[in-house]
Amino acid sequence: MRSLKSIGLMLLAAFAFTTSFAQPDEKTVEVGGAPMYPSKNIVENAVNSKDHTTLVAAVKAAGLVETLQGAGPFTVFAPTNAAFDMLPEGTVETLLKPENKAMLTGILTYHVVSGRLGTTELDEWIKKGNGNAELTTVAGGKLWVSKAKGKYWLKDEKGGMAGITISNVYQSNGVIHVIDHVAMPK
Repeated sequence: MRSLKSIGLMLLAAFAFTTSFAQPDEKTVEVGGAPMYPSKNIVENAVNSKDHTTLVAAVKAAGLVETLQGAGPFTVFAPTNAAFDMLPEGTVETLLKPENKAMLTGILTYHVVSGRLGTTELDEWIKKGNGNAELTTVAGGKLWVSKAKGKYWLKDEKGGMAGITISNVYQSNGVIHVIDHVAMPK
């Protein structure tokens, strides 16, 4: 009986030891019901978020998967499904059509900034900009980030505002900030 307990304890210890290596101890942030792993890239994490299925479909339709799996680093302001739902009816369906790929790519890359800008960096930029951080997007447009009552806000070129609802979702190739509206270029 004693040897069965010993064998059982050894098996339990071996299981615990091997599973600790199978799942690295990473500090994750939950987005859309799924953990976002810092060791994975932007696309590898985004595909697991149930709140970003529209964004993932759009990234695929625009042919940006390979780019967003690249070394980066990138800062992505990621609109939720609910944010896309706020667009006029039929907008998303129209943008996903192959003939509108250039327009879709322009909108998606307007949500991406070169570099890894977490809230620490954004705070520095906001301070230097006297309350507004001006960011140049990969699409060549401008976004402005400000902070009011502890919340970060993103302003687009049309004057639209998006709140950052989840910040500092670090990835192997950048950082994601979840936003509640789609930012629109000029």
